[in-house]
Amino acid sequence: MTRRLGWYLAGAMSAGLLGCNSGAPEPAFTEIPGTGLRLTIVRVATDPFLSRHNLKLMIERTPSCSADVDLFPDTGHTSRRNLYVTRVGQVYVVGQFDARVIDGQACTITLSEFRHLDREVIFLGSFDEDAGERWTYFAASERPERPFEKR
Repeated sequence: MTRRLGWYLAGAMSAGLLGCNSGAPEPAFTEIPGTGLRLTIVRVATDPFLSRHNLKLMIERTPSCSADVDLFPDTGHTSRRNLYVTRVGQVYVVGQFDARVIDGQACTITLSEFRHLDREVIFLGSFDEDAGERWTYFAASERPERPFEKR
């Protein structure tokens, strides 16, 4: 009986470890053409078993621009952030529940209501999970824009 219990516990532990989310930061980044800006979104799991993550957006431009902000957390497969550029060079980072406006000249990141976003934008790509559930950036040439699902 003890041997069987040992095998059961070993199997349960290994199965549990395979399904665990690591608490290690997962950065994904892209360069915004024509702006000199580098955008990074770092995703960190907050639950070992559920798809829950904290997200931090960081921008950098040499020589003296850097800013960061916490994004609304992923509470269950809502991490994806679509990236857009406007005619005047602002960058939008749009999630299912929030939108950030990046002004590269002023080196600022601000929260915006969806209704205040310009509709004349160019889709650049998405920060999202790949098929292996790893956090990455997909350029528009790699994957078309995906709308957000209504929940």
